[in-house]
Amino acid sequence: MICASGYTTLRAAALAFISWALFQPAAAQQFQGVPPPAPGRSALPVKPPSGPELLAELRKGGYVIYFRHTSTDFSRDDVKSRSDDDCDNQRPLTDKGREEARQIGAAFRELKIPIEKVLASPRCRTMETAMLAFGRAEKASEARGGHVRDPDPQRYAGLRQLLSTPRQPSTNLVIASHGNPFYATAGAPYLAEGEAAVIRPLGKDFEIVARVRHDAWRTLAKN
Repeated sequence: MICASGYTTLRAAALAFISWALFQPAAAQQFQGVPPPAPGRSALPVKPPSGPELLAELRKGGYVIYFRHTSTDFSRDDVKSRSDDDCDNQRPLTDKGREEARQIGAAFRELKIPIEKVLASPRCRTMETAMLAFGRAEKASEARGGHVRDPDPQRYAGLRQLLSTPRQPSTNLVIASHGNPFYATAGAPYLAEGEAAVIRPLGKDFEIVARVRHDAWRTLAKN
């Protein structure tokens, strides 16, 4: 039997837990089954360049630009999805996300950032992000990191190779994918929806040069 003071203590603890759960950062609530971050790595750039410096480098080419898809509807998920093409049973982009993708593409054209190839995870939200932004995309399972339910610890080996392989000068590779593969390959912190990591391939490894929010591309010419 619980006395009145004990009941009050339990009730206070329960309310405190509920309050904590409700006001956790969105990233802590949204992502289920997140893989561990790549050990010994940070996805933050060591020495972020200024906007004009980054823009000048991207115009020279030789980089990988890894996008997490733009804003999605978190009231839906992929649990019932039967295949990559089963868009009705996947978490979709929102109208806001579609507009974000269009604005990313418009900014790339205005800034004259050269793109050689656009690879995308075969999921519908990543393909749609790439198509709306750049008007083209090649499905690439390695951009996602193997099969969506693959438990193999080496499932991200193909993605690591994409991020590490030197690119031709005067152009860049774009990858439209998800937060989990980047987190598992490059480390924390997690990419926001629509955020991109600018990556310099080093042959057997890679480094993060910059991170750019979906709405910050046009500011590169100003900062």
